[in-house]
Amino acid sequence: MEVSNYGKQDYSLLFEKIGYTFKDTSHLDIAFTHKSYANELQVRKVPSYERYEFLGDAILQFISSKELILRYPNKVEGELSKLRSSLVCEQTLSLITRNLGFGRYMYLSNGEKQTGGRDRSSILCDMFESVLGAIYLDGGLEPAEAFVKRFLLTDIEKKIQFVDSKSRLQEYAQKHNLELLYEVIAESGPEHNKTYTVQVSLGGVIYETGTGHNKKSADQDAAYKTIIKLQN
Repeated sequence: MEVSNYGKQDYSLLFEKIGYTFKDTSHLDIAFTHKSYANELQVRKVPSYERYEFLGDAILQFISSKELILRYPNKVEGELSKLRSSLVCEQTLSLITRNLGFGRYMYLSNGEKQTGGRDRSSILCDMFESVLGAIYLDGGLEPAEAFVKRFLLTDIEKKIQFVDSKSRLQEYAQKHNLELLYEVIAESGPEHNKTYTVQVSLGGVIYETGTGHNKKSADQDAAYKTIIKLQN
């Protein structure tokens, strides 16, 4: 365990990426501490991110709900709820935090690191909410709202289209009576951190390929690219 390094990370690059500089970086230390790290520490006890995630989840629901109501005045509650669910899902949030490089800052147990925890979508998704909670505790609602708007509430239609791509492609295949197949055509990387390449075919015609760190993500990527191709 990297006990001696706890609380000594240089977050300056992260501050530039997220557009916010923390006054108290201990909030970020907690936000990036996975429970596996906290549980395995014997010498000193540190809190995990779970309480910050709890707070961040509530803040995220509030900010995204308010923004969707303002942007879509003609949509009813059910439509708004579906939009919000698509936006705050694991796939969307983990994609954002992966692009921001959150994985490099995580405090993980040795076992979690060895099994690919730094790139696991479920953990990266949690980190979006825990960091959001940390931003709120450090600076209040204004920077928290700016963070969500900048990284989540841009290109809403594109994000939703990506999340719904597999179901939309399935509907297209059924409507046109075409067989839809996803085939893994390549795997690379170590067992704990594989990259999959998936190929999509419709009615026997190969359309696009997609990649991801699990088959579901690769399917999603391939389906999204296929939909874009069909639209064009």
